[in-house]
Amino acid sequence: MRIKRLLTLAIVCLGASTSWAQSSQIEFVEYDLDNGLHVILHEDHSTPIVTVSVMYHVGSKNENPERTGFAHFFEHLLFEGSENIGRGEFFKIIENAGGSNNANTFYDRTYYYETLPSNHLETGLWLESERMLHARVDIEGVETQREVVKEERRLRVDNQPYGSLLEETMKRVFKEHPYQWSVSGSMDHLDAAEEADYKTFYKDFYVPENAVLSIAGDLDVEETKQLIDKYFSTIPAGGKAIYRPDITEPAMKGETRDTVYDNIQLPAVIQAYRIPEQGTPDSYAVEMLTRALSVGNSSRLSVRAVDQEQKAVFAGAFPLALEDEGVLINYGICNMGIDPMDLEKLYDEEVAKVKNELISEREFQKLQNQIENEILSSNASTAGIAESLANYHMYFGNTDLINTEIEKYRAVTREDIQRVAKKYLDFNNRVILYYLPKGNRP
Repeated sequence: MRIKRLLTLAIVCLGASTSWAQSSQIEFVEYDLDNGLHVILHEDHSTPIVTVSVMYHVGSKNENPERTGFAHFFEHLLFEGSENIGRGEFFKIIENAGGSNNANTFYDRTYYYETLPSNHLETGLWLESERMLHARVDIEGVETQREVVKEERRLRVDNQPYGSLLEETMKRVFKEHPYQWSVSGSMDHLDAAEEADYKTFYKDFYVPENAVLSIAGDLDVEETKQLIDKYFSTIPAGGKAIYRPDITEPAMKGETRDTVYDNIQLPAVIQAYRIPEQGTPDSYAVEMLTRALSVGNSSRLSVRAVDQEQKAVFAGAFPLALEDEGVLINYGICNMGIDPMDLEKLYDEEVAKVKNELISEREFQKLQNQIENEILSSNASTAGIAESLANYHMYFGNTDLINTEIEKYRAVTREDIQRVAKKYLDFNNRVILYYLPKGNRP
């Protein structure tokens, strides 16, 4: 399941169409190098561009509890250069080639990609092979990127209204599993870490057998295989087991309530429930349930809380369907003068409705249309296809889900949506957070 979909708050509906549109199959070739690197190639000559991407199976959950934030930190650090790329030259090389690039980190993985004119395919392969084998992991780069990461946290979390919402929620939902700490991690841990700690993390996780090289666009498969062999086949395997936490989070024992005082003007209400890991039949039903509650202006929470009763200026929800157990989060920002308890009560009433009543056929069709539209849209670019291919292989070991996952949603019934609502949206096993202005602190 694509990460970008997990945090989607709103997408364009397709109206009341009564059938699933049929999309063309996405053809691909995949194979493994001797060092364990998995390669996926999608050939498409419709535009003269190509996306080169590498997904590493390492996220914040793989970190040492005393060294959190390393996965996200490396997303920044590995643009510092390499033994053969000068410090700060990575971006210049891509810009000079007429391309663009980006990277992101989440709880379960880290992802890097470049989109380039197709005659610069070899440039992208060279850059990613340098990142995998010769990255510049030294104290100068570490100190530079520490300040970058700290500033990013100040902008996105510490000084952003409601910016700590996910962080504050997850640490209350999870007490044992590494999902309890944020992806950005602890700045104190990064400060305390020594150069050897960073080098060890790089050697442990940035190895071929822990990565997927996914390339999509204007390429020739056989020629690309030769280039991949040139740049990646000689990279040695790490040669040891990759650390994957084998931790089962204990069941919640009742409802947890807490208050966060933030630099905000309007209170907010957050409700968090545990949901199953991604890829399970129930996870698809839970995603459709979440959409019924919150995706789009015609969703239940938005219509009632924002439009009808004007108790909220925004109402939303999203499922974090992670590799291990995930979380469904309902949240709303109260309108001026509204008591958070009133908004919470409204949310509970809407959740109770989906537990006690089947959603209508019309609403069910809208959900199907939303999902199909998003799947088609996410695979409308070389970058989207490259990421989807990598995700499906890394998480599920089934790259062809890019063509067949839609069947998982088709298999969900209205009865399934009601069933998972009863099973997972348990009022006695959840986290309730109120965000209140700092001036309200006792």
